[in-house]
Amino acid sequence: MQGKHIVLGISGGIAAYKMPLLVRLLKKAGAEVQVVLTPSAKAFVTPIVLEALSQRKVLCEIFPEHDEKTDWTAHIHLGEWADALVVAPATAHTLAKLANGFSDDMLSVIFLALRPDKPRLIFPSMDGEMFNSPAVQRNLAQLSRDGCLIIEPEVGELASGLVGKGRLPEPETIFQHIEQTFRSRRWLEGKCVVVTAGATRERIDPVRFISNFSTGKMGFALAEAAASYGAQTILITGKTHLPTPPKVTRIDTESAMDMFKACQAYFERCDVFIAAAAVADYRPEQVQTQKVKKDSDTLTLKLVKNPDILLEFGRQKRPHQIAIGFALETDHALEHAKQKLVEKNLDWIALNCAGEAGAGFEVDTNILTLISRHGELHKLPLMTKHDAARALLKLALQKKFSL
Repeated sequence: MQGKHIVLGISGGIAAYKMPLLVRLLKKAGAEVQVVLTPSAKAFVTPIVLEALSQRKVLCEIFPEHDEKTDWTAHIHLGEWADALVVAPATAHTLAKLANGFSDDMLSVIFLALRPDKPRLIFPSMDGEMFNSPAVQRNLAQLSRDGCLIIEPEVGELASGLVGKGRLPEPETIFQHIEQTFRSRRWLEGKCVVVTAGATRERIDPVRFISNFSTGKMGFALAEAAASYGAQTILITGKTHLPTPPKVTRIDTESAMDMFKACQAYFERCDVFIAAAAVADYRPEQVQTQKVKKDSDTLTLKLVKNPDILLEFGRQKRPHQIAIGFALETDHALEHAKQKLVEKNLDWIALNCAGEAGAGFEVDTNILTLISRHGELHKLPLMTKHDAARALLKLALQKKFSL
């Protein structure tokens, strides 16, 4: 929990009285906690107590009165800052708002602004008949479909005096759920993942080169995702201006030969090798030392074949290692991808089609079809490259490496 950033949303139920202790437990474990109250929550627990324990200003309204220093983009910043969002207790009213995209208080706008790869833990708490009502169950089902983790309430004595399902778990139990969520998200911990990314450049002369349209975005997204899952991540990239993802070791290369040599150093030590780079198949046989002048109407370049990095890894791949390749095709796409899968001894190949809108180079989205050596085929819908990277890693690796 050390160093984790947690947004704790507290809504207006009697169980809110337990939350100061949860804040204390989180802080004691080394987490940073930003408390966000719904307006009705202030009737059950005071901001001053939560501010003293969290050492941060408690947020509530989007447009607070009498506050000239309000940050009007605080919800966006917190959506980036947070490693997890916890809503406890989550009342029936708050569940309805979150499930249906309402955004009229600070908690609901942070919920919408939270980055899609961050966990959302929802702890419903209310009277038993309310919890079992069709409306509440419908909203919980929607939140679950949206990727939220719903932690069922406990059975016990309720504030109404009745006994039934609806009790908020004790702070220690909520803390354990949060801790386990972070632990299970690091399912690649102890593994070494090598990702290649971007385009290589093959020099013609000091001012010209042969290259392609790859930006490196897909490879960088894969490296970022692998690192977030706990892997030791090595990113071997061609020329690109993309920033290095957090906790990723970056090795910059230029030509296919440069990238091949950099990759060879990790062939034996890596657990996973993901070849997302667009590596030039050929290079000029001779690189001119001076700029080639346009002295004639035509220019002939003699090209020689570059080493096939993925093929070389596939040839020496050991049983515990996994090789994942990419195939960007223009025709007979599925046939060519399956052929590449076999020829290069891959475990998985990610197929995308150059002519498909929203896929391929120079866009932030992708449409992938994932094919395994055992014949599995998963067609992913149009999604951002960051989301596609996470989906690819989970499909290809989680069965083998998850806890």
